[in-house]
Amino acid sequence: MHDSNPHWSRRGESGTVLGMKFMLLIFRIFGPRGFRLLLYPVIVYYYLFQPKARAASKQYLQQISHFLPEDKRAGLSSFRHFVMFGEILVDKLLAWMGKILSDDVEFETPDILSKMNTERKGGIIVVSHLGNFEVCSALANQLPNLKLTILIYTQHAEKFNRLMKRVSGNTEVEIMQVTDISPVTAMKLSERIKAGGYVVVAGDRTPVTGQKRVSRVRFLGQIAPMPQGAFVLAGLLKCPVYLMFCLKQLDRYHIYVEHFARKLDFSDRKKRLNTLDEAVQKFALRLEFYCLKAPLQWFNFFHYWDSEAPSENNPAPGCEKNFRK
Repeated sequence: MHDSNPHWSRRGESGTVLGMKFMLLIFRIFGPRGFRLLLYPVIVYYYLFQPKARAASKQYLQQISHFLPEDKRAGLSSFRHFVMFGEILVDKLLAWMGKILSDDVEFETPDILSKMNTERKGGIIVVSHLGNFEVCSALANQLPNLKLTILIYTQHAEKFNRLMKRVSGNTEVEIMQVTDISPVTAMKLSERIKAGGYVVVAGDRTPVTGQKRVSRVRFLGQIAPMPQGAFVLAGLLKCPVYLMFCLKQLDRYHIYVEHFARKLDFSDRKKRLNTLDEAVQKFALRLEFYCLKAPLQWFNFFHYWDSEAPSENNPAPGCEKNFRK
């Protein structure tokens, strides 16, 4: 039977290395403004000819609109969602080229960052597809002791990542391609954390290996599958866990780093699944909180929820409370 909604990792890549090289050339010659002029018709093209991505955007915006005040709902549209993605793409290039510096970034939790930098205990930083987590390279520029290893499924964007490796001059940030955490991979990551490094891993995309390693949690009023991988890895490595969200607000990036857990303990087999589900749910609520700060900046253009949109009388747990913070 044909799968009309394939897993995100099986979607084909669009574009070519030549095309991306051309875009990078335009970026270098004309700067961000010229790149935006080129990018805008590309975004219009994808909006018109990528119905699945457009439908996924609409689904997300319908989900989140119930938890926003009326004045914030008016600016929500799939087209603006696509345009915002293009804006963030420009900043991704700037980040990997080392052109987003500390003056362009507001560190909202300096005490936590300072402690991470001085203690050098290492750990896992769970990020998401909200905002622009590539700006985390600015952390390495700002904090000399902070060495980052970014876990990413590069086969999905292999061409883009190959190009980014060429233009990136930051030696404190390393990209590691993974499809699954093997014992060898876990040993490498353990060594890096013991040396005081931090492993950066996304916590909001279902794993490449399928739906078996997910927790079904409440997110924006409905049940959605979220991956367990980041938290299983944290439990395996017995290391501190942090959350990081990076949002573009008033033309500056605001980086929020939260201490999530000193360590996650899954040693009790009877409680292991419940403990894991609780950790994923806790992350989902924090992702929800930051999505409400910047509704157009969650870029997950894939079908996410199985159920219908929530009603205004059935908000997600903690959602309204979090929004008022």
